[in-house]
Amino acid sequence: MYFVDTIEVPGLGNRSYLAGGPRGAVAVDPPRDIDRMIAAAARRGVRIAYVVETHVHNDYVTGGLELARLTGAAYLVPAGARVAYARVPVHDGDTVQIGTDLTLRAVATPGHTPHHTAYVLEESGVTVAAFTGGSLLIGTVGRPDLVEPRLTGELARAQHASAHRLAEGLPEYTAVLPTHGFGSFCSAGRPTGDRTTIGQERVTNEALIKDVETFVAELLAGLDDVPAYYAHMGPANARGPAPVDLTPPAPAGAGEIAARLAAGEWVVDLRHRVAFAEGHVAGAVNFEAEGQLATYLAWLLPWGKPVTLLADSAEQLAEAQRELVRVGIDRPAAAATGSPADWLREGERARSFPRGTFAGLAKADENDGIVILDVRRAAERAAEGHIAGSVHIPVHQLRDRLGEIPDGTVWVHCAGGMRAAIAASLLDAAGRDVVAVDDGFGAAAEAGFPMAHTTPARDAPLAASAPTGVPAA
Repeated sequence: MYFVDTIEVPGLGNRSYLAGGPRGAVAVDPPRDIDRMIAAAARRGVRIAYVVETHVHNDYVTGGLELARLTGAAYLVPAGARVAYARVPVHDGDTVQIGTDLTLRAVATPGHTPHHTAYVLEESGVTVAAFTGGSLLIGTVGRPDLVEPRLTGELARAQHASAHRLAEGLPEYTAVLPTHGFGSFCSAGRPTGDRTTIGQERVTNEALIKDVETFVAELLAGLDDVPAYYAHMGPANARGPAPVDLTPPAPAGAGEIAARLAAGEWVVDLRHRVAFAEGHVAGAVNFEAEGQLATYLAWLLPWGKPVTLLADSAEQLAEAQRELVRVGIDRPAAAATGSPADWLREGERARSFPRGTFAGLAKADENDGIVILDVRRAAERAAEGHIAGSVHIPVHQLRDRLGEIPDGTVWVHCAGGMRAAIAASLLDAAGRDVVAVDDGFGAAAEAGFPMAHTTPARDAPLAASAPTGVPAA
């Protein structure tokens, strides 16, 4: 009897899988912190005989190479992927035996990348599951624009064809097990559920219910922003990632924290946004450990900039380290745990700023020079509307566009509060008066704000101004 265990990576919106039977197992698209995969195999009492990649990933650093090295497993990578390390090249139709009755069959599914490969699991000749990586997702497909702009249209058409190849070549009861699509920016659309089968996808997936011309046009029109750190993930995976080091960082006292801030380094406070607003080290920025820490910190952080982490506890710090190594932020320069009282030098006072709601914003005095700043992505603003007269700068662009924000008290909002807290911390570090709107965007209309609509093209960024007062690039 076969098994499939799911290794959730919710911060990145991904899943990895361990599948097999009594005699062996295969690890599919493992995350960089491979101890979780090894522990899953140990719980099953099986040896990992194969490690497979569906593609060279653009959104996270793989643990595949190191997992294969430590376990002695064969490392299977699509033959068309250009990588700098020894591996077993996989071609369309190749098979491997995981156990007496279990077979893994490769199916070429270009689209998310030119070399993308899905893997079909068969037990005693019967198809049971398809590991679809960034090809066929739940209700949608993986985005085709992460490799090379000139290939995007071609890859979008390939995605349509690959989705049809899977849907037409596999039984309707086959479990579809994608790597992306649970909040990942590798997804071309919003997933429509948590579990699915080929049969369900045949009647719901965008690529399977639309003709190729309609599908491609709508897919390309709906592509969202690409996190900046993606540019570093593919090359890191092609070179071959180094093993991770999750030992605690060097402890930092108040003097060192101040010195690192003065040097223009980033000091990242991992505490909840409420605690940060109530009191924090001046110049620190707030990325909640419980939010999409890896995605947004890696997106905003100048690549290679030293990072010092401030955490509530050693446990919070350790989990943040684990999240960050998945996107190539390997070793914090230093770290400290506790509260602002532990991180401030004698005589220093913690900074703070108020939090608010849309109802509170509606009651604010316009004579105070209020600026409403919307930090949602352009696609969100186009789809959901925006407060008429609000300034729009997506949070991932804010560090480089602070000079565009008019004078006055800045009430900053997003869709729910987490990104507004990041933005508020950046504005506070720059010396601006700020109120973080910790509220759902639906409350804006309820509070009486007039709504307006625009398109992402009309909402394009203005020329960037040099930032001041925040950690430098």
